Amino acid sequence: MNKEWSELNKIMQTQIRKKDTYEEGIDTLFELRNRLMKTLTVFYDELNREEFNAIPFINADGYHSKTIAYSIWHIFRIEDIVAHTLISEDEQVFFAGNYQERIDSPIITTGNELVKQQIADFSKQLNLKELYSYIFEVKESTEKIIKNLSYIELKRKISEERKEYLKSLNVVSNDENAIWLIDYWCNKDIRGLIQMPFSRHWIMHIEASLRIKNKIHS
Repeated sequence: MNKEWSELNKIMQTQIRKKDTYEEGIDTLFELRNRLMKTLTVFYDELNREEFNAIPFINADGYHSKTIAYSIWHIFRIEDIVAHTLISEDEQVFFAGNYQERIDSPIITTGNELVKQQIADFSKQLNLKELYSYIFEVKESTEKIIKNLSYIELKRKISEERKEYLKSLNVVSNDENAIWLIDYWCNKDIRGLIQMPFSRHWIMHIEASLRIKNKIHS
């Protein structure tokens, strides 16, 4: 794991556990996310369209078995769902901004149900420019939500009612590779969600994307 990202993530997790360092922890989280987003921006500047769709580790187990385009979609669909539907209880950026149509996506889900060639085919369909508009908007909106959370709210659990509402949106596939996500998120408190979809999840998929990029360019 990238030492710098790993270290920031560790510091952030320690800081948000205590009331007197909570605000510093949120600053650390945002610093980590800015550094990770910088890597995604470099991808946009340096990679061609075919490289975003490339799947050099198609038969591998692990996050690097995807494409870079898919990984970006997946990180931010999950963040949008968790931040808006589960924490803020408002409309996802994806729907509010008519992003399915803008990105030309055949799905509205996290993409967990897609495997191997399906991931490559899905990636080719995406409008990258609009995908990047989406991810910047999601990042900004999530950080507004997090900024407004008090330390006490970190212990809040997701209500059963919200969980049922999430299911009704069909943004998580019923496929066995995806459906577990609903229980996974809804069994966490807000602090747990900050520590996974909003930080560690980014790191894992962006590191895997760097591995894909290095393989393509080797």
